[in-house]
Amino acid sequence: MENLAIFASGTGSNAKKIIEYFEGHPNIRPRLIVSNNASAPVLALAESHGLGQLVLKRASFYGSEALLEELKAHKITFVVLAGFLWLVPPYLVGAYKSRMVNIHPALLPKFGGQGMYGMNVHRAVKAAGEQETGMTVHLVNEAYDEGAVLFQASCPIAETDTPEDIARKVLALEHQYFAPAIESYLQNKSS
Repeated sequence: MENLAIFASGTGSNAKKIIEYFEGHPNIRPRLIVSNNASAPVLALAESHGLGQLVLKRASFYGSEALLEELKAHKITFVVLAGFLWLVPPYLVGAYKSRMVNIHPALLPKFGGQGMYGMNVHRAVKAAGEQETGMTVHLVNEAYDEGAVLFQASCPIAETDTPEDIARKVLALEHQYFAPAIESYLQNKSS
């Protein structure tokens, strides 16, 4: 059984899709929502689905490895970053090597790195005059957005698209493909 911890900083729309996708799954079960924001709507989502919740404080996240004990207590075998905005510290990357994925709202390696999240990405894509964009699911390593790419999906950008239009298109791709990409990775990893 794969037990997922989903790390998110905001509303948790991807977390919601993941939870719904794996409802009743025989081998994959979301168990814990972890956030760095005590008022994040994603925590209410966890409560409504009967999942554990954990709010991180920056000092303990970076200054100790206590989080590993929490993850172990929840029997977490796989970590999903779904709109989690902090850089993951080396101890956590090491503990979940090849067992932690992130979603990025662009086609990496383009438009990745520190500060490239949310609307920052979509504005940069528009400013660069790109004709397509998309989403990337990748393994997590010690650097922002540099882990091995597992899956990408793309969509065209119309000349008239605003950054907000681009954001809507990319979010639709994320909602459609993120959970199946996680499932595919875990099933291929265990076979």
